[in-house]
Amino acid sequence: MASSMMGQLVSPLENGHHVWEDQSFIKWKKRDAHVTLRCHESIEGSLKYWYERNKVNFMVSNSAPWNDDAVPEALDSAALWIKGLPFVESLSGYWKFYLASTPGNVPLNFYHTAFQDSEWETLPVPSNWQMHGFDRPIYTNVEYPFPLDPPFVPVDNPTGCYRTDFVIPKEWKGRRILLHFEAVDSAFCAWINGVPVGYSQDSRLPAEFEITDYCYPCGTDKKNVLAVQVFRWSDGSYLEDQDHWWLSGIHRDVLLLSKPQVFIADYFFKSNLAEDFSYADLQVEVKIDNSQETSKDSVLDNFTIEAALFDSGSWYSSGGSADLLSSNVANLKLDLSPRTVLGFRDYLLVGRLEVPRLWSAEQHLHRYFILMACLVVYTHAQPNLYTLVVILKDTSGNIVDCESCLVGIRQVSKAPKQLLVNGHPITIRGVNRHEHHPRLGKTNIESCMVKDLVLMKQHNINAVRNSHYPQHPRWYELCDMFGMYMIDEANIETHGFDYTGHVKHPTLEPSWATAMLDRVMGMVERDKNHACIISWSLGNESGYGPNHSALAGWVRGKDPSRLLHYEGGGSRTPSTDIVCPMYMRVWDIVKIAKDPNETRPLILCEYSHAMGNSNGNIHEYWEAIDGTFGLQGGFIWEWVDQGLLKDSADGTKHWAYGGDFGDVPNDLNFCLNGLVWPDRTPHPAMHEVKYVYQPIKVSFSEGTLKITNTHFYETTKALEFCWAAHGDGCELGSGNLSLPLIEPQKTFHIELQSAPWHTLWASSSAEEFFLTISAKLLHATCWVEAGHVISSTQVQLPAKREFVPHVIKTKDTTFLKEILGDTLKVGQQNAWEIILNLKMGTVESWKVEGVPLMTKGIFPCFWRAPTDNDKGGGASSYSSKWQAAHIDNLHYITKSCSVQNMTDHLVKVAVVFLGVPNSGDDSGVEDTNALIEIDVIYTIYGSGDVVVECNVRPSSDLPPLPRVGVEFHLEKSIDQIKWYGRGPFECYPDRKAAAHVGVYEKKVSDLHVPYIVPGECSGRADVRWVTFQNKDGLGIYASIYGSSPPMQINASYYTTAELDRATHNEDLIRGDDIEVHLDHKHMGVAGDDSWSPCVHDKYLIPPVPSSFSIRLSPITPATSGHDIYKSQLQL
Repeated sequence: MASSMMGQLVSPLENGHHVWEDQSFIKWKKRDAHVTLRCHESIEGSLKYWYERNKVNFMVSNSAPWNDDAVPEALDSAALWIKGLPFVESLSGYWKFYLASTPGNVPLNFYHTAFQDSEWETLPVPSNWQMHGFDRPIYTNVEYPFPLDPPFVPVDNPTGCYRTDFVIPKEWKGRRILLHFEAVDSAFCAWINGVPVGYSQDSRLPAEFEITDYCYPCGTDKKNVLAVQVFRWSDGSYLEDQDHWWLSGIHRDVLLLSKPQVFIADYFFKSNLAEDFSYADLQVEVKIDNSQETSKDSVLDNFTIEAALFDSGSWYSSGGSADLLSSNVANLKLDLSPRTVLGFRDYLLVGRLEVPRLWSAEQHLHRYFILMACLVVYTHAQPNLYTLVVILKDTSGNIVDCESCLVGIRQVSKAPKQLLVNGHPITIRGVNRHEHHPRLGKTNIESCMVKDLVLMKQHNINAVRNSHYPQHPRWYELCDMFGMYMIDEANIETHGFDYTGHVKHPTLEPSWATAMLDRVMGMVERDKNHACIISWSLGNESGYGPNHSALAGWVRGKDPSRLLHYEGGGSRTPSTDIVCPMYMRVWDIVKIAKDPNETRPLILCEYSHAMGNSNGNIHEYWEAIDGTFGLQGGFIWEWVDQGLLKDSADGTKHWAYGGDFGDVPNDLNFCLNGLVWPDRTPHPAMHEVKYVYQPIKVSFSEGTLKITNTHFYETTKALEFCWAAHGDGCELGSGNLSLPLIEPQKTFHIELQSAPWHTLWASSSAEEFFLTISAKLLHATCWVEAGHVISSTQVQLPAKREFVPHVIKTKDTTFLKEILGDTLKVGQQNAWEIILNLKMGTVESWKVEGVPLMTKGIFPCFWRAPTDNDKGGGASSYSSKWQAAHIDNLHYITKSCSVQNMTDHLVKVAVVFLGVPNSGDDSGVEDTNALIEIDVIYTIYGSGDVVVECNVRPSSDLPPLPRVGVEFHLEKSIDQIKWYGRGPFECYPDRKAAAHVGVYEKKVSDLHVPYIVPGECSGRADVRWVTFQNKDGLGIYASIYGSSPPMQINASYYTTAELDRATHNEDLIRGDDIEVHLDHKHMGVAGDDSWSPCVHDKYLIPPVPSSFSIRLSPITPATSGHDIYKSQLQL
């Protein structure tokens, strides 16, 4: 049969026309888009399939692979996803592969069955060929990686040639065969046994072709040969200019589907809830394919169509095997009444479900453990889902075909300035997510997708925007099950057109309308039955024009049950139901929300750009969102650092970014904007995200503690509250907090006088008293174990008395003092010794009990290694301004140094430093050259205490300063750090709300945060005191002193210069000592975006005079930082 077709079909590639450079030719012989088909043999089979498929929990994520072991795991996942489907086969595996440099260099007739491919290499399918040594990955943000000349693409167009074979199972005899590609990048043509069977574009949606007539008959052992030609570049690439890696190939699974001669081709589930939500009217639109039947009589003359709804949530409530069929809760029958929708050609099934259990992302996932061999077999899942089964029967009542999917009963609607789900407004605590795996590129693995969802849920993320294309079908099922609101986005982005004056955006060109509409239709038709999707998106950053109006019209006509989103054109066009700006400042979103003429809700489609050490100011967004009607949240950009694994010269692997593969053009590390590293290790900023997203809010004012349940559906029934009280860093008490049930959107008040911690507070002599209120899950869920803290807030209770500024209680302790030339040596025998260089005004040596501690210091410091946000903005960036002002290259000249006072009990040394640009020549330096003048007074007491008083006078024409503080270096063995301040994780002045004040301890090496591109990192905010000690407990204590506010500190084996020099974390070279910074002020890290200087004013350091004091002391095992700190408090 296959050979007889050879002369009848001609591939579109064989007529000389470059179909991959024709925007009007987007597909050939491709079947219409539809929902994911399962091809079940029975109702029982469909229910058993979902019974097994729903067994997903956080334990699955523990096995997520991120290195080379991900390659076989991807093949295993492809097999897993079709397990239990007798009429679906996966063709995943190792295929023969050849990469031609251009389409013209493709081996002649490579698709013929007789072609010899033994010399070809092999490539796993699914995969991106660049991740297996062929060609190279390219990363660009906006610019196309080829000249902008639509619809044409470069002649040098790497073209992948694939070959594999298969045998049709004998059980499929008499059935139709469909060849289904889940996604191929970017365009491809396929052949079966040398016969062309189809062509398709759109690298993120399926392409399906019927191949029944081209396969060898069932029962023969003759292998069918599948050949595929994939173009790296096509006219479709102009619609796919998203901010991610350009990677090519068959990157999702390839399937064979077997269907009867007449079969269920598509179906659309709809539910209409009663006004009081007491029942739901159900509808299923069913499309039947009888195109191969010779008789075109009505389908209903020979078949019946039915549907049934099953309560999936009841399947796992007992330890035994579930009676799946008994979970039937509704049956839908054919509605033969005249259609009111013009042109409706499908079949309509209707039914009713009484007292439906509603789906939302908010509901907890209660678990029933069934333990077998120490494994959790399953847990009953909420949010509430049902299994829909659609059945086609013949006239004898035999099942001919059966399809199924998970569905949720829920209502998405609009009210003035509000997006509603089930009649309630919701808050979008969201994140943008690219499909990205550091080893596989765009290929997906079950455990890795589960890992993403587990981490999101554990950090209070409840919504995801699929940026910027439809993602793997399994992702949607998992979001349904875990409870995640979703914006599903069409695979359209034409950002690169923004920067050309001679080429119109495709949305303005009628010739591109069909291609754009096809992508939107394909997304909606595939994903329309997923409860998680609350809004469709027309794409991203593609301008705005008539084509968008057409897309919006089609979507609204097809599916009025969801909202429509599109940011292009200013985020407020008629083609969006949501005002959806990106990176708009807090004050501007508040203005829009308060605009009485704007009736749509505002949800930021992108905000808080998470590039490197970032996400500053996010708490200010959430103060506005929580307090302003009309603001309903946003989606952080973005979820994961898009680093790719690359082999280093020494055989190790590292995460690479744009340009590391020799890719030109490239946008360097602009692909590294994630809240998590490529292996899904969370960045420190994830703590801040979890905090601002937490559903239980706690505040304290005027003697009253307020606990608010911000959920819209859930009470606090599933939560356990607890409290802990700390005074000056020491725990004073803790316990469970018995609260009445707090209803959604309600607040419970606790007066200080009646609180269980009141006695502790009233009797405490602590200068500072902090109270922490936490809410934990009473039960395990599919995304976390019981006891997980979903909300934790620390509040400071008022001081009971006035505290005077910190001073040392001096003792009349005598000590040794001598001046030898330019050296001042002070100390107590066998206790401590300090050597100051009186010429330089710096410490040359500090020993405690004979052990060297400080190797050099104490210097003023105003520079930090620029973060990605510091570098953003070109010539107007903070980094550029610092460099232009020479702040990055300051050299400190000692203008004067003198001993001011020397008694039996103290020595006072005054130093004046001039910060001048480092020219390499100290001669001829004048005061007028100084950018900053610093007066430093050292007061050394007989106790070994050193008080450092600093007065800083910067030039008024300097830009905002990175930091104002001091720097010194410690011996590398002084590697134990303990501090009383915010932590335990990295935090900065504009990103510290989640970091509780407490006493924390770490190794210096563990402070380092390995951002892929190094820069300022590892800081800790609001530090009162800190100790640096060796393994024997000897070291240095430092604290605020006098009226100075808490410090920003960090300590690192990497110098500031080294953090600035290295372009990759693995390039960093550890120094021979530890660089310590004690900052009086430190500039915020920002995060509103990463391409403009956007630190909020309150977190900038203007170049104005400032003064601060620091106390340094020797510390031994016999003393502690807490004791030394308490000794200077004046009660």
